[in-house]
Amino acid sequence: MENIVKARIEFEDGGIINLELYPDIAPITVANFVKLAKSGFYDGLCFHRVIDGFMIQGGGFTYDERYGLIPKQAETIKGEFASNGVPNNIRHEKGVISMARTAVKDSASSQFFICVANTPHLDGEYAAFGRCADDASVKTAVKYGKAKTGRWQQFSDMPFNPIVIKSVTVVD
Repeated sequence: MENIVKARIEFEDGGIINLELYPDIAPITVANFVKLAKSGFYDGLCFHRVIDGFMIQGGGFTYDERYGLIPKQAETIKGEFASNGVPNNIRHEKGVISMARTAVKDSASSQFFICVANTPHLDGEYAAFGRCADDASVKTAVKYGKAKTGRWQQFSDMPFNPIVIKSVTVVD
């Protein structure tokens, strides 16, 4: 890969996940993520779905102790994956970052997930657009994937102790 965009997710508890993003493979997705990061969109949002042995998902909600999860909306983008007519050879392996979406293929907006295990059933169905840049970042994602979870509002896999993003920065 010729072009690599570097980004960093910093968490309020001090955790850090460094990312490599691949605009040559998923240009719309990377541009969207970079735009949202640079605007501060992700600051203060939480990881609202955590499934050990699968993935951690965030980028769409803030957490409030009294009101629970409060959605934050962004514009939808085209899904850059094979079943949507877009070649994308990134496999959903441990450490890969990909866009979350509904059953509608072009419904991804701001929510993303990081695989904490190999999940080949997602290949060709979700827009993978990068990966953790180092082993320490993969270990951090896996650690968050082991958080204790329970039911909250519509989610059965919400962490009991919120995993809050302090900031997402793009390293130029």
